[in-house]
Formats: sequence, C-alpha cells, structure tokens
Amino acid sequence: MPLILPFTKNIFACFHRSLGELIGNVSSETKVPFNLYFNLSRTYVTKSKSTAPYVRIEGGFKTFKPRTPGLRWVRRPVTECLWKGKPHRLLTIAKRGTGGRNNHGHITVRHRGGGHKRRIRLVDFKRLEPGPQEVLRIEYDPNRSGHLAFLKNKITGGYSYIIAPHDLLPGSTVQSYITPSPASGTAESNSDEIEDPSFQRLARLAKGNCLPLKMIPVGTQIHCIGLKPRGPGILVRAAGTSATVVKTAETGHAQVKLKSGEIRLIHVECCATIGEVSNPNHQHRMLGKAGRSRWLGIRPTVRGVAMNSVDHPHGGGRGKSKGNKHPVSPWGVLAKGGKTRKRPNKWVVKARKRR
Repeated sequence: MPLILPFTKNIFACFHRSLGELIGNVSSETKVPFNLYFNLSRTYVTKSKSTAPYVRIEGGFKTFKPRTPGLRWVRRPVTECLWKGKPHRLLTIAKRGTGGRNNHGHITVRHRGGGHKRRIRLVDFKRLEPGPQEVLRIEYDPNRSGHLAFLKNKITGGYSYIIAPHDLLPGSTVQSYITPSPASGTAESNSDEIEDPSFQRLARLAKGNCLPLKMIPVGTQIHCIGLKPRGPGILVRAAGTSATVVKTAETGHAQVKLKSGEIRLIHVECCATIGEVSNPNHQHRMLGKAGRSRWLGIRPTVRGVAMNSVDHPHGGGRGKSKGNKHPVSPWGVLAKGGKTRKRPNKWVVKARKRR
C-alpha cells in the first residue's frame, strides 16, 4: 500500500461534489473511498489526451511530425474528398494472390508477395449504358493509382464504378454517348445533333462523359481510351495521366498524342472519357519506410552486382563491377534503352522519345 499524505486526501476531497456530478454514476451525497476517486480521475485525464501525430498540410501533401523513424519521410497526397466507408459489396470480388508464381510454383514475376487483403472493384470500362448518372461519392481503390467514382443511373437505378476524372465532385452528373439513348433515335440522328453548334454539344464535353472519338474536338484532354469499337478503355488509366486529340474525322482513324509523346492511330468509334485521371500527386508521394512497401505487396529488390555470377550476368568479380557489360535483366535482356521489339507497331504514327 503506497504512502498517501494527508494534504493529498484533502485535495481530492475538495473535488468530491464536482467529480461525482461529472462521472454521473456517483451521487454527490454518497461518500466514496479515496482509491475510487483516484481511479476515476485517472480515467478522465487519459481520455482527454490526444494521441494523433502532428499533421502538416502544405502544397497538396500531408506530412507528419517524426515521432517515429517511419513517419519522418512520409508524404501523402491530401484526399479529403474520398469516401471513408467500405465499397459497394455487389461490385467487388475477392482477389486471390499468387505471389508471382505460375501453376508449377515457379516465380515468373519477381518482387511480388504478401501485402494487405484486397477486393477487386468491378469497373465499367465500356460505358455502354446510356442515360444520366449521378456521382454518389469518390472512393479509394487499392488496386490502382487513380480514384474511382461510384455512380447511380437516374433512369434504371443501377450502380457502377468508373475511373474518376480529376476534380469530379459528388453530386455531379455524367453520361455516356457510346450507345444512343432511345430518345435520340439511331446513331445517325445522334451524330447530326452533334454537328449542330448548340449548348447541348458543349454539355456533352463535360468532365467524366464518355464519347466516341469522332464526337470529340481537337485539343481535348481525354483518358480511358479504347482500342476497339464498343470495347473497354485500355489506354491512359493511371493517376494524373491524359491524352490529347490531335486529329479526328467522321470515319477512319483519329490521331491521339499520349503523355510519352507517342502519337497513335485509333478508330473513331472507340470510346474515350473527357478529362484527366484523378490523383495527379500520386507520383510525388513517399512511402517513408520499407514496411509500407510490404503492405502494398512489394517484396525487396536485390541488385545484380550484389549476386553471384551464377545468379545474374552482373554478379561475381571483385568489388562493385559488372564486367563492362550493358545493363541487362537476369535473363540477358537489355534493361535500359535497348530495343526489344522485333516488328514495328503499324498504329504508331510518331514514336516516343527514347532515352
């Protein structure tokens, strides 16, 4: 039993009435032992302390006070608009990891394994359903760098996910013009309406709308570009990316300039979404520690010069030497700037700049 001084008991006795009214379970007329007062006061003081680290928001990024070594170099994009709850369960399936191994158990993709459990979001890349769709919320997707927009069709009431364009807010309305709506009639009448320079034509170029390339004017920023008519969007889906329409027509192929500088030929009936992909600050984030890479399912990478000669073409030798060889993969394929394509791509009008 610890020694309790008399004046300490007097201090706690002064708070007999106020502490009893604060807790609510003790009446002010009841005499309570001193050790109960001591425990109640300790519980009350503990609840009032804040345990969250100091957060600093500057330039669109969030940094933390380095209370631990893992927080010193962490830098995350500010994503206050994201939904804090869980995704729509009916639009998700379980993701079963393979650890980078094939059906024989051999590693075919290195540096993969572990990580947090995930569920795959079923994203609508085709955008074939017509009618206006309301953006209910913007959600985080652990399987991609960009964010997702959760939509509800105002006519059918169905739900769907799409890749969210940058600055798309909840409550907005997006629409797809890949499939003509019953009110507009056939595709020919729909194209005639587009040729009319009216307010409706400008409204169709709103952020998040999906149109064929023949309906998009030159100079428009687009993403989620398909490669086949009525096919899914394949190109330009990473965070912060966009492409520019260089040339278009009613028939044939349009020319689209990608972020890398490459200009490709794409059929004018292929789909494309207006705007830039969300989360443009993703490329400037910093994980801060090795453990956060493991949470993402990324395993460590070992340098070739640190291996033995039997394990890598750069291995062996004395010191940090790779034997005057060009940088290659463990299987001898050129790793930095070497040409590996055996036949040219006929859909590339202008190739990207090489390093």
